[in-house]
Amino acid sequence: MKKYLTAFAMTQSMFCSLPCPFHMWDEESRPYMLLFLPLVGLEIGVFWAVLSIWGHRIGLPDMIYGCAMCALPYLMTGFIHLDGFMDVADAIGSWRSREERRKILKDPHVGSFAVIGCVFLLITGFALFASSATSIPVMCFVMIPVMSRCCSSMAIGILPPMQTSQYAHMQTLSQRQRALLIGIVILCMIFGFIFMGRYGWTFVGEGIGYVLALRCSYKALGGMNGDISGFCLTISELCGIGVCVLI
Repeated sequence: MKKYLTAFAMTQSMFCSLPCPFHMWDEESRPYMLLFLPLVGLEIGVFWAVLSIWGHRIGLPDMIYGCAMCALPYLMTGFIHLDGFMDVADAIGSWRSREERRKILKDPHVGSFAVIGCVFLLITGFALFASSATSIPVMCFVMIPVMSRCCSSMAIGILPPMQTSQYAHMQTLSQRQRALLIGIVILCMIFGFIFMGRYGWTFVGEGIGYVLALRCSYKALGGMNGDISGFCLTISELCGIGVCVLI
């Protein structure tokens, strides 16, 4: 039990900007962090939903609502996934050899493709929220971050990592752990269609968005790492919101 509690504290501290009352770290608990990513997503989703409700209650103007809703997930993760998105966008956008792309991925400097990708990402997110201030069900905000982090946990735990990745020496997910994450994904989709009708397609679109982003980035860089996870997670959540607005 202790290793799971430690893994949760590690996940909370690394992937969420909310203060964690327990400051623990144990390398032996690192593999179990993947199991708690969806729980961190649930925390973020609840705050996202509360902000949406609060914005409607006080009558926030659509533009301010769009800005706040777009910014909250990045603020609550300390911009860690947005950083990964920018790194991968820079590497893929260079159109160089795989080895050069990997060097760009680890370069601490921000390149032009990272800036361009980030601008388009934020503008698209802002536009989607500002144009649909009252049309997205609250439960979509709760479940979208859970779904994206389930996908990330499975991708990290199953796909071969880059040797330079922090996940290179982690054990892969067990069959039971994979089944748990797959079960959560399936439950998200079932929950969506049963309780939200057509908005159940939100989670289908989110899953497809993650798979397409993963296929593109994994093929270009030849391995899995945290930056790719952030890249795919960010795109999948944007796809989920996009489906919410368009259906």
